[in-house]
Amino acid sequence: MPRARSRDGARRRATITDVAAAAGVAASTVSRAFTRPDRVNHRTREHVLAVAAELGYAPNPAARALESGRTNTLALLVPDITNPYFSGVIKGAERAAAAAGLTLVLGDTQENPATEEQLIRRLGPAVDGFVLSASRLPDDELRRAAELNPIALVNRATPGLACVVADFDTGTRQIVDHLASLGHESLVFLGGPPESWSGARRWAGLRVAAEARGLAATRFGPYTPTLGGGPAAADAVLAAGATAVVAHNDMLAIGVMLRLAERGVAVPDDVSVVGFDNIVGSDFCSPTLTTLAERTEDAGARAVEAVAAQVLSRVDDPPTRVLPTQLVVRRSTGVRGG
Repeated sequence: MPRARSRDGARRRATITDVAAAAGVAASTVSRAFTRPDRVNHRTREHVLAVAAELGYAPNPAARALESGRTNTLALLVPDITNPYFSGVIKGAERAAAAAGLTLVLGDTQENPATEEQLIRRLGPAVDGFVLSASRLPDDELRRAAELNPIALVNRATPGLACVVADFDTGTRQIVDHLASLGHESLVFLGGPPESWSGARRWAGLRVAAEARGLAATRFGPYTPTLGGGPAAADAVLAAGATAVVAHNDMLAIGVMLRLAERGVAVPDDVSVVGFDNIVGSDFCSPTLTTLAERTEDAGARAVEAVAAQVLSRVDDPPTRVLPTQLVVRRSTGVRGG
């Protein structure tokens, strides 16, 4: 069976009309053979699929979307695509999307709630749903967006929406217990973006755990959660005479350690430093970074599964999944005054 050709003899992509003509059926039958196989006779469908394969025909995703009402595409939005934390979320989400036969598109919101809102509005008609990682939008805006597209949140909890979050209560207790065991009597938390849900949860957990242990806990910031936020945060730590620091994330923690090294302050002999996320790089910076590890790949995968479930059938009670955390102790923490 010859491939489809244009009037000048050049090869062209086969159309549904070409398949229908070659198979001796109506174009609507070809369409149903791909999109609604239960409505086509088994032998007819097998014949149509064989002809389509011979012609090299593949259904047009846009046309299928018009018929089914679905695009089989999800959007994943992250605040900062250069932050290694989100690479785990992206990898897990991509794996789950591929397993479900879905296409995943990625957007960078640049730590800006307005940019995030614009991307959701622009992409909404073109995707079946969203995975929003560390969303900076208020709860009311997230609920309004969920009225138009199914949504699952990673590293953020909003009542009424599917959420995948880390167990920060247990994790922050691990951090405080570790610092207390090293003789530290106080800690400073270096806060990140004011809109960060996880930042608020981390600080709340540290404050409660510190009070239970009899440690003083103070919050500084906000600071940009990047290496560039490190100098200002480190200078504030030195001015306060702190011996133990817990940073909003690993990027900020590493930036702090770089600044402390510039100023001749030894880590951990003079100041112990702890981060969050266990990103790639936390284990080969100098000194290696003590950090709270999260299951970011699992979080991305679970969020995609939650959105896919909503797309296929509306879920009346979207789940909240809490994933375990684990403190990874490395060389950036040590005995107070050691």
